[in-house]
Amino acid sequence: MKKILLLGSGELGKEFTISAKRLGCEVIACDKYPYAPAMQVADRSVVFDMLDAKKLTNLVDEEKPDFIVPEIEAIRTEELLNIEKKGITVVPSARAVNLTMNRDAIRDRAIELGIKTAQYKYAHNLDELDKAIKTVGLPCIVKPVMSSSGKGQTLIKTQEQVPLAWENATKNMRGDRVKVIVEEFINFISEITLLTIRQSNSSTIFCPPIGHQQEQGDYIESWQPENINQNLLSKAKDIAEKITKDLGGNGLFGVEFFITTEDIIFSELSPRPHDTGMVTMYTQNLSEFDLHARAILSYPINNILMLREGYSTVIKANGFEDKNFDYKFSGIEKALELDDVDIRLFGKPKAWNNRRLGVILSKNREIGQKAKSLIFINKKNNY
Repeated sequence: MKKILLLGSGELGKEFTISAKRLGCEVIACDKYPYAPAMQVADRSVVFDMLDAKKLTNLVDEEKPDFIVPEIEAIRTEELLNIEKKGITVVPSARAVNLTMNRDAIRDRAIELGIKTAQYKYAHNLDELDKAIKTVGLPCIVKPVMSSSGKGQTLIKTQEQVPLAWENATKNMRGDRVKVIVEEFINFISEITLLTIRQSNSSTIFCPPIGHQQEQGDYIESWQPENINQNLLSKAKDIAEKITKDLGGNGLFGVEFFITTEDIIFSELSPRPHDTGMVTMYTQNLSEFDLHARAILSYPINNILMLREGYSTVIKANGFEDKNFDYKFSGIEKALELDDVDIRLFGKPKAWNNRRLGVILSKNREIGQKAKSLIFINKKNNY
């Protein structure tokens, strides 16, 4: 039985834990708060600050896992480089995690590899931000170099928005590096996630492309497959294989691209299952979590089959001012009366405004949106 130390226990970690447990693994789920989603299905759980290098190292020395699987950005990734030297496998590799958990490092590496990205600049303070925006031009995107799910991201259209963008980025960043990236606004037709699987026992393979829509940098729905020009898809695969080969290791990567009328532009990369890829729980014979587990364990992946087209529609807590409140769902039974609908509730112990609490899986957008309209989130103390 392989022992996995899971660093980060959100909804992606929960589904990965289920896939790993099905293959006989022991999973120890870690996060900074108790009763996180993956902790509810893992063998054991540990609550600690993963930015604390000493605590992280001590836990690894105590547990001696076969694999360390990061799920979130707020980890002292530099320490993983030292841990890997002790012979413990960091998934997909310590270098991959260290580079990709920091938008500046992975963006700079993409440029070094000759991969096209949006124009960008960095800033460590408000004055540098102002200068960077003038260089990149308006409109542009400002976001922390370390964050996830669109946290801290601002679309700037006027110079007057600069102070607000800085405040938003620094207040909502992950980790402890006060640094933002100013990115050229790309007038794209669509965005895709290309799930890319590196294997020790076979060649790199890909899932059919996933289209997605974002609001304020956070995904609200995704669908598979996204129909794009086959030449552009081939180019995306070449780029994804090139950059994941450079990062090294085995596992599933979520590689994001902007699609324009004539080109494909590298955007982001996650060294783990991707939130937009939750749709694969509905569409594929092997979900992105199953694929990640198999690739980590060096188990064969004979084929990836699209069983049906599908949509994922996010369920969020909206319209609340309070933070960390108890909540309950209503209308789940009504939503499940619809044909071809499945629902995953993440089991997060507390809610706050815009927190992602579940996802609806359906055969098309219309049904997904109808199911969403039937589901309500209420504060428990109101009823």
